[in-house]
Amino acid sequence: MKFTVSWLREHLEFDASLDALSEKLTAIGLEVEEITDRAKELEAFRVCHVIKAEQHPDADRLRVCQVDTGTEVVQVVCGAPNARTGMKAVFAPSGVYVPGTDLLLKPSKIRGVESNGMLVSEREMGISDEHNGIIDMPEDAEIGASFAVLAGLDDPIVEIAITPNHQDALGVYGIARDLAAAGFGTLKPLNTAAVEGVFDSPIGIELKFSGEKPLPCSKFLGRYVRGVKNGPSPKWLQDRLTSIGLRPISTLVDITNFFTFDLGRPLHVFDADKLSGNIQPRMAKAGETLLALDGDEYTLSAEDCVIADDAAPQGIGGIIGGELSGCTDETVNVFIEAALFDPIRIATTGRTLGVESDARYRFERGVDPDFVETGMEMATRMVMELCGGEPSHVVSDGTGPDWKKQVTLRKARVQELGGVEVAETEMVAILDRLGFNPQDKGETIVTDVPSWRMDVDGEADLVEEVLRIVGYDHIPTVPLPALSAVAKPSVNLGQRRVRIAKRALAARGMIEAVTYSFLPRAHAELFGGVNEDIVLSNPISSDLDVMRPSLLPNLVAAAGRNQSRGFHDICLFEVAGEYHSDQPDGQRTVAAGIRTGQTGGRHWAGAGRAFDVFDAKADVLDLLEAVGGPASTAQVVTGAPEWYHPGRSGVIQLGPKNRLAVFGELHPAVLEAMKVKGPIMAFELYLDAVPLPKGERKTAKSPLQVSDYQAVERDFAFLMDQDVPAEKILRAARGADKKLIADATIFDIYEGDKVEAGKKSVALSVRLEPQDKTLTDEEIDAVSAKVVMNVEKTSGGTLRR
Repeated sequence: MKFTVSWLREHLEFDASLDALSEKLTAIGLEVEEITDRAKELEAFRVCHVIKAEQHPDADRLRVCQVDTGTEVVQVVCGAPNARTGMKAVFAPSGVYVPGTDLLLKPSKIRGVESNGMLVSEREMGISDEHNGIIDMPEDAEIGASFAVLAGLDDPIVEIAITPNHQDALGVYGIARDLAAAGFGTLKPLNTAAVEGVFDSPIGIELKFSGEKPLPCSKFLGRYVRGVKNGPSPKWLQDRLTSIGLRPISTLVDITNFFTFDLGRPLHVFDADKLSGNIQPRMAKAGETLLALDGDEYTLSAEDCVIADDAAPQGIGGIIGGELSGCTDETVNVFIEAALFDPIRIATTGRTLGVESDARYRFERGVDPDFVETGMEMATRMVMELCGGEPSHVVSDGTGPDWKKQVTLRKARVQELGGVEVAETEMVAILDRLGFNPQDKGETIVTDVPSWRMDVDGEADLVEEVLRIVGYDHIPTVPLPALSAVAKPSVNLGQRRVRIAKRALAARGMIEAVTYSFLPRAHAELFGGVNEDIVLSNPISSDLDVMRPSLLPNLVAAAGRNQSRGFHDICLFEVAGEYHSDQPDGQRTVAAGIRTGQTGGRHWAGAGRAFDVFDAKADVLDLLEAVGGPASTAQVVTGAPEWYHPGRSGVIQLGPKNRLAVFGELHPAVLEAMKVKGPIMAFELYLDAVPLPKGERKTAKSPLQVSDYQAVERDFAFLMDQDVPAEKILRAARGADKKLIADATIFDIYEGDKVEAGKKSVALSVRLEPQDKTLTDEEIDAVSAKVVMNVEKTSGGTLRR
């Protein structure tokens, strides 16, 4: 929530400094997040006089200006169309940061002409979107004067954090009321006098709900104002809105935005001449659409509340208005809306449609239910003051929620729950200033909860109200009882990956092996060679004389020992370190595994199949995903180390330099040298190379995304060279439309006499899963064409007709 100090002074009379204001806001629970002093930021921007503006010798749209800054005359090259001799403008000297363009000015040459400083527009200064020309100051503006002071920008902007229990602070008046209750200044009264209507409204109100508790819209007030004149709002109103980051639009729209932030009372104004019949707050019909004021069209469901006329929805209740009935400069008759909406319904609809608005932010937290009529009267008065016109009598429907309630506070609970001794008379005084109308009943205080504090439900809430006004800094510091020391977690995500990897591989039916960190030199030579740094000077055994450069040799040796004892279906893994030098970076953590034999033993229903390279690939991809790696985006390419079979292996990498894993069938020559029966499928995942996820690792799975619309499958067959990898084809197909294509699979490969020599026919199936509607034939054909184009471009093949 943002506001300026002068805006706050409209409701609160106080003499304290800005620092004191900041401290008091934070002390009463309205924590100050930032204070922006625009006058200080724009201190270097000064009024100047353009003595002479001449055409640039080498540029039609540039002018060379001689500028009097009040202290010197400098030359500035300016491209603004309104730069002219004799004008008063705003000058930024060299060395100044220009916030609107994120530019640090320095002396330069523009088309060969020297330029020192800049004549700026409002957008370049970051104070508005106006950029049609440089700022044109009044003729009587003093040269060298501060632009920020002259423009009224010497008004600090305060931004506070709003907790869920302080919806009353979503308006400047509510903040002022809270400060006054805390003894910081005097609250000024609002002008709540009724505006007398002079005719009956031609537009009526009818709430069309039945039996819903709570009602989506429990109260709706409307007022017709005829003969208004819309246009740009007055400067004071525009300044109020721009100071908090809102863009002025027109007087009528700016009034509704002003009331939202000034009083926490969202309003809406319809162009009455664009409405058809009466206003009917009702539930939307499934499939109804609304073109909203933000320019987007929303498809509504039967769970959404709309503000409709006799023809169609004109707004989403409590969230956003419709474009078709919006006010423009041609608007002459308006219908003002002030209503109450169910917070839960507002929050649900807002999340479903993805609409963020200032009205939704307030309604879903709860607005003052007793301020609807007052808000209507005050809004009518401002419309008439700024736009003229005649008001009708107010029309309404609904009684609103029964908001009145009482809460009892036991006086002793303030000290018991808050740890602060507060005098009984002070408790009553604080609650009275906060608007709770307390009644002292001896041991208890009975309060009436004010309409703007619907969050107060129980005794603990009243204790909190008393404590925050007294001051949380009065709560004494009490040490906790001594506890035994509890060590902080010492294992980071990178270290936890070892445990995660072990669990993932065990879940895939593999058995963990714990082998020596040493191995025979002859075995190390088969897996990349031996660096003399890892040769042991004092080995525990003559045949364990080298630190292992890979986990696979010991796993293969373990498989051989099992085979010699009659166990032929072997699935082993190990997660540990491998060593390449005696330097600190010479060790890396690897998860490796092997599979040999068959997937299952002898069985009457059929024998299992032999493990193949795709089992190893599945192991390593599943493991990569388990440890938080990019399994879906990593590339699978050739180029595995020499101890793998060159035609039955692959490398998983993230870019050309970051090798994450290798997998495949071990080379027969390696197995023969180790006297182990093959084939053996293996993989190695380099855990240290897997990038850590940004932020905290999510432990919960993402929600299941299931489409309610009919999926579509299309088959394609392409003729291409035999050496084109299947992974390349699948990536091309899936990348044709990442939003619609759920999967692509290859279901047939043909290499025979029906195709040319050196060619193959690859058939793949592509599954389309729409998320928001059923696909038409034209949309399916368009995606199919993209698939064909992508695959042909990537593979060099052609579609078989």
